[in-house]
Amino acid sequence: MVKISIITICYNSAHSIADAVNSVLSQTYPNIEYIVVDGKSKDNTVEIIQSFGDRISKFISEPDKGIYDALNKGVRMATGDVIGFMHSDDLFANDQIIEKVAHLFETNSTQSVYGDLQYVYKTDTNKVLRYWKSGEFSLQKLRMGWMPPHPTFYVRKSVYDAYGDFQIRYKIAADYDTMLRFLGKHQITTQYLPEVMVKMRVGGASNRSIKNIILKMQEDWDAIRGNQFGNIFTLLFKNLRKLNQFF
Repeated sequence: MVKISIITICYNSAHSIADAVNSVLSQTYPNIEYIVVDGKSKDNTVEIIQSFGDRISKFISEPDKGIYDALNKGVRMATGDVIGFMHSDDLFANDQIIEKVAHLFETNSTQSVYGDLQYVYKTDTNKVLRYWKSGEFSLQKLRMGWMPPHPTFYVRKSVYDAYGDFQIRYKIAADYDTMLRFLGKHQITTQYLPEVMVKMRVGGASNRSIKNIILKMQEDWDAIRGNQFGNIFTLLFKNLRKLNQFF
C-alpha cells in the first residue's frame, strides 16, 4: 500500500486551518502521513493545530522565508512514497480523493497524478466561482500554456529527490517552475484523475493584486526560459486558458 504524505503550510490561518486539517483527517485512505508546517503564527493557529493531537503526524512552528521555503521543509520531512499538498484555505472535494489517487499510483506505476479544481467563495465553499478542468496531459499542451492545478498535483518523493524541490527565489511561480521541470524538462509520467479533487477558496497570492499578477507573469517567463521548455506563446496561452474556467 503506497504511503502518501500530505503537507499543509500555514501562517495566521486560524480562520480556515481547522477545515483544512479535518478535510485531510476525514480521508478514507488509511496510509497517510500528515505534516503541518506553521510559519510561527501570531494568532491562535498553533493552538488549533495542537488540538488535533497525534492525529497530525508531524508538526513544526518556526519562521520561514516564504511559502516555498515552508513547502520545502514539509517535503524534506516527508517519508511517504508520494507527496501532495493541502493548503490552509483549501478542502478536498470529498473523503475518497486520496483513496483514488493511491489507486492510480498502485495500478499504473505513474510518477505523478493530478485532477480538477474548483475555486469557491470564502464564505460558501459550495458556491463555485471558477472550474479548472484539467483534461488529459500532453507535452504539446504543456508547451501551449497548459498546467495541472498544483493543489491536485501528487508526485513520487523519488522525483523530488532526483530533480529538486521548490526554488525559493520565486515568490509566486515556484509551483509552475517545478511542474515545468518535472513534466516538461524531465518528462516524468503522469495520470489524470477526471474529477474535482480540491476546492480552493478565492484570494490566492498570485491573484491578490495587479502587482502580483505582473510579478507572476515575470516569474512564469523566467521559469519557461530556465527550464528551456516553451516560448513567449507558452506564457500568452497560459494566461488566456484561465478564461475557460469561468464558463
